[in-house]
Amino acid sequence: MKKIKLLFQGDSITDACRDRSDYHNLGEGYPKYAAEYIRKKFGDTEFEFINLGVGGDQTKDLVERLQTDFIDINPDIVSILIGINDVWHHAADCNWIQNDEFERRYRTVLDATRQKTNAKIMMMEPFLIPIEDKLYFREDLAPKIEIVRKLAREYADVYLPTDGLLQSAFIGDDPLSYAADGVHPTPK
Repeated sequence: MKKIKLLFQGDSITDACRDRSDYHNLGEGYPKYAAEYIRKKFGDTEFEFINLGVGGDQTKDLVERLQTDFIDINPDIVSILIGINDVWHHAADCNWIQNDEFERRYRTVLDATRQKTNAKIMMMEPFLIPIEDKLYFREDLAPKIEIVRKLAREYADVYLPTDGLLQSAFIGDDPLSYAADGVHPTPK
């Protein structure tokens, strides 16, 4: 039976309250649900799921963790969801990270993953649920999503337009039922 190692990387949305003493613990967020779905869909394949998402992380933190948390893991597939903290952590004074710096950091992660592993890359775009106190985040998030889309065209084997998909899911539904704080998804 073929074995595939799938690594989830990102921030608190990926971390999702995982037990950090066991990187096989997937937490309570999308990695858990994705692993359940994948196991059912591909029952003839053995998977090793690893979650190394860290709450609060930005692209700069992924760059710092490249060797230990990407390359040394040597995954077959890596799923990356990062970027909202590159906005949120700089929102109080709107002292946004320059877009070229954001791109440079993210590109560093993708280049190293491409060059130093054989991993297929799945990229998920950062997203924001429309909540009143964070609507101004869009000023900085929108161009960063465009950068992620651009990088996906260069590096991704799979791309999930998370922000767009969520925006369409809200039609006829309460956006806050998806994430009360605008960022951290509910089980819905």
